[in-house]
Amino acid sequence: MDFSSQITREEGSPSSQRKLGRGKIEIKRIENTTNRQVTFCKRRNGLLKKAYELSVLCDAEVALIVFSSRGRLYEYANHSVKGTIDRYKKASSDNSGASSAAEANAQYYQQEAAKLRNQIRTVTENNRLLSRHLMGEGLSSLKSKHEGSQEP
Repeated sequence: MDFSSQITREEGSPSSQRKLGRGKIEIKRIENTTNRQVTFCKRRNGLLKKAYELSVLCDAEVALIVFSSRGRLYEYANHSVKGTIDRYKKASSDNSGASSAAEANAQYYQQEAAKLRNQIRTVTENNRLLSRHLMGEGLSSLKSKHEGSQEP
């Protein structure tokens, strides 16, 4: 049996022309209540899973609160919802805290930039000295020392 002809026929079939992945959906309210409830459950579970993954992978403090259309509460927090909400309220009401955080970031990056400039200076100087040594510029001082030791 000739498998190459079979493979060629399969590659040309409509089923092999399918695109991988999911198609885009139009974001609008789902009118069918059963479909809407199923979609809500699936997306809610996906959202809760993503919140958990974010908290574990990135060591982030995460709180998620979801109310269904029926008024049922679903929540996730890696610490406590109340504690995270209190922290959010404090951070959002304290506008000077945001500017002080920005100032702290700016100061940190200025220090890092100064360290990098010093490293660049050191490497450049070492490079210059090594280049001089390789080109023999250091030999002239050795030659004069050598001549001085031969005279007596």
